[in-house]
Amino acid sequence: MGASFAGGTYTYTEVDILSDPTLSLENVKLEMHTWGGAYIHAFELFDKSARIDIQQGYQKGKWTGLLDGKPASATRSGWSDTFVRFAVNLYGAPPLSGEEFAAYRSKIEDETIVGVGLVVRLPTGHYLEDKLVNLGQNRFAFRPQVGVVHTFGKWTAEVNGEAAFYTENDAFFDGNTLEQKPMYRTTVHLLRSFIPGQWVGVGIGYEFGGEYTLNGVDKDDKKKNIGWALAYRHPITRQIGIKVRYIGIRAKALTGSDSEELAVSVAFAW
Repeated sequence: MGASFAGGTYTYTEVDILSDPTLSLENVKLEMHTWGGAYIHAFELFDKSARIDIQQGYQKGKWTGLLDGKPASATRSGWSDTFVRFAVNLYGAPPLSGEEFAAYRSKIEDETIVGVGLVVRLPTGHYLEDKLVNLGQNRFAFRPQVGVVHTFGKWTAEVNGEAAFYTENDAFFDGNTLEQKPMYRTTVHLLRSFIPGQWVGVGIGYEFGGEYTLNGVDKDDKKKNIGWALAYRHPITRQIGIKVRYIGIRAKALTGSDSEELAVSVAFAW
């Protein structure tokens, strides 16, 4: 408890938008560069361990493909939406700090942790009402989360679930109102630790839902996506670590997008 973390990341993302009836896009390729920063603080709340995260990015992207069946392209650069996350462990992971925490971790080889969280996406990103594609979404999103982590020796297994709820965007392109139904997601991860701060992990996830409604008309674009991830973290010092992450996503519905993402992050603790 009382520890703080800060870090920076660079992410390169390629997205193939198969079909998006809401944006009238088809066979579009998106290349996105993201430079991001994050701050995390751990604290005690009602005798439980808790944390708060703040994430902010700056992005530069280019879209190339078909708009209403005609070739088109667009570029955008600016701030992304801000993400704020609050999480608390309901079971396991007692609130400890300093030598108490180090002693506890050195003795525990088998532990189960249950936690809940809430992510809020703030409409702070670059947004132009007269443009069809934007970096910001001009709306709030609320994502309640629940997760279970079980550690056994050098191995850790995680199961997470979340739902995303969206407010309406009443300043969508050309004076329209855009609404979106909830999106549901579940992920499973398996990690193998080697030394403190060094680990490799793999994961798989599935999400569905998220149909759009434009001016009260359902666009019939329910999404079904499957994703996988591979990550490696390496400690540089006791306070500094670097992480490399790859994420791939494939659409399993007629509408949606395929994407690949590679990110490199550096984190500092104090």
